[in-house]
Amino acid sequence: QVQLVESGGGLVQAGGSLRLSCAASGRIFRIDTMGWYRQAPGKQRELVAAITGGGSTNYADSVKGRFTISRDNAGNTVSLQMNSLKPEDTAVYYCNANVRRTLLATDNYWGQGTQVTVSS
Repeated sequence: QVQLVESGGGLVQAGGSLRLSCAASGRIFRIDTMGWYRQAPGKQRELVAAITGGGSTNYADSVKGRFTISRDNAGNTVSLQMNSLKPEDTAVYYCNANVRRTLLATDNYWGQGTQVTVSS
C-alpha cells in the first residue's frame, strides 16, 4: 500500500557530496518517523540518521557533522545530505518509514536500496 522510492545514489570521490531522497506514496495518514540505514559488505545494517514527525533527529556517531537529514513540509519525503564522504561510507543505503495508515494502524516500510560508492 505504501511505496518508498529512493534516488540520489552514485559514485563519488572521497571528500565529495551526495544527496539522497526518498518519497513515500500510497495510503498514508501520517509518517511518524523516517530514516536512512546502510549496509556494507560484511557488516550489519546500521542506522545512519532518523527524523521524527516533530523534527527530532538522531545520527550515527560516524556521520555526525557530515550528514544532515531533513523532511519536506508534507512530511512524506526525507533527504540525506552527505558531505565530506569517506570510503567507509560505501554501502547500500535504505530508506525506512513508520507509516500510520489510520489512527490505529501503523506499518513499517523499506525502500529498495540505493548504492553509494566512495572511491579513495
